[in-house]
Parts: sequence; C-alpha cells; structure tokens
Amino acid sequence: MSLTARIAALAAPLPRLDSFERYLFIGPHPDDIEVGAGATAAKLCAMGKQVSFLICTDGRFGLANAPAGTTPEQLAELRRRESMTAAAVLGVEDGRFLPFSDGGLYDEKELFAAMARAVGELQPDILFAPDPCVTSECHTDHLNVGEAARRLALFAPYGEIMEAYGAKRADVKAVAFYMTAKPNRYFGTTGYTALQRDALLCHKSQFPWDSGAYRSVNLYLRLRAAEFGLRSGHRSAEGFRVLGVTQMHCLPEAGR
Repeated sequence: MSLTARIAALAAPLPRLDSFERYLFIGPHPDDIEVGAGATAAKLCAMGKQVSFLICTDGRFGLANAPAGTTPEQLAELRRRESMTAAAVLGVEDGRFLPFSDGGLYDEKELFAAMARAVGELQPDILFAPDPCVTSECHTDHLNVGEAARRLALFAPYGEIMEAYGAKRADVKAVAFYMTAKPNRYFGTTGYTALQRDALLCHKSQFPWDSGAYRSVNLYLRLRAAEFGLRSGHRSAEGFRVLGVTQMHCLPEAGR
C-alpha cells in the first residue's frame, strides 16, 4: 500500500458493514445474491437490519440445469418462485423483481432508471452489487448491473439527477461490491454459511443438489469463506470492495 493510500485510509476510514440500518442487495440474476453475499444477508437479517433484494433480470436463458422441455418463459416464472423461497431462507421478506430479460436484451438506460426508482422507493443506506471492475467478468448482466449500482451509489443523494430518471433521491452512504477480486472489508459469517447453502439449493433449476454445478459452487463458497475468515480473524467470512461517500469520487487511493 502506498503512503498516500495509508494516509487516506486513516483520514477517511471505510464504513463498517454492520453500521447501517437499511440494506439493498442487487442481483443481476435470481441466484447471484446468494452466491455472492448470501451469508452476509442472512446475518444482517438476524441482527434485525432491514434487508431488501432487487433482482434485475428474470434468468430465462439459464436453461442448462432446468427440467427438460422448460421454455424460457416458464423458466423465468420458476426462477422467480425459487428466488422468493431462497430469500425467505435467509430471512429476507422484501424481494423485488425488475421486468428485464437476461442476456443483455434490454436498454441499459432503462435498466438504470428502473434501478434508480427502486432505490428511491426503498431508501437504502448501502447498496450491495456485483463488482463491475473485475477484469475476468464477461457476463453482460453482471457488468451492467454492477455499473448501474456504482453510478447510483454516487447519484442517489442528488435530487435533480434522480428526478431526471423518474426517481426519488435517497441518502445512500456506501456501496459494497460482492464477487470482487479486491476486497477491502470482511464480514464475519460464522454460523450463517449453512443458511447460504440452503438458500442456494432453493434454486433447483440452476443447482440441483446432486449436480456438478452445485458441488462446484458449494466447494468454492467453503474455500472462499475459509480464506476470508483467515484474513479477518473469523472462522468464515465474506469479502467486499466497500466505498463510502468519501471514497467514491476523485480519491483513487482511498478505496483500496
């Protein structure tokens, strides 16, 4: 870490992830939140925090593990039901869905406006979303949703800008990127990783319990939780790239 980065970290420390009351987890597809931050969402619910899920696309083209003969329209409805069941396992009662197809088959400006309206309605203190700056990420929906969340984290408090998108202003104070290669904050999740796996199994069309897909993801989640736990002094943890208001604009060293 450079001297400037060290000074920036001391002068403007990153916010603690448990210091807020209203949390909005944004997922590109119906299962992404569970994979990227499911244990964190479960723990926050158990702490009595207000947690909402916003699913941006319907996942209609994730047919690889869906029942034979399932159409994209049928799969979209199935994945919606699976998502609601999974959220309930984690303790989340407020799950919302935007009306977009996956596969990037939407106007990005319309996606941003819809996400802005949801943020204005829910008034979250912090947004969770996939990191749009991961160099290996190739999925258009992950990149688009992460980028929109990044812009919203900065613009949400500005009433005139939000009004231009048909949305209310919201006093968003931070953004936490999951599925990141550069975590700078860790959240201890000991005791909640089992709930994360149970929630993942609710997405039966994507992760049948006896499938290679589930075994691979489950192994990855266990290894990731253990590694992040070692880094942060917990038995298990999840890692995020967190930016507070100070780190979001013109201070590249502050968010490292």
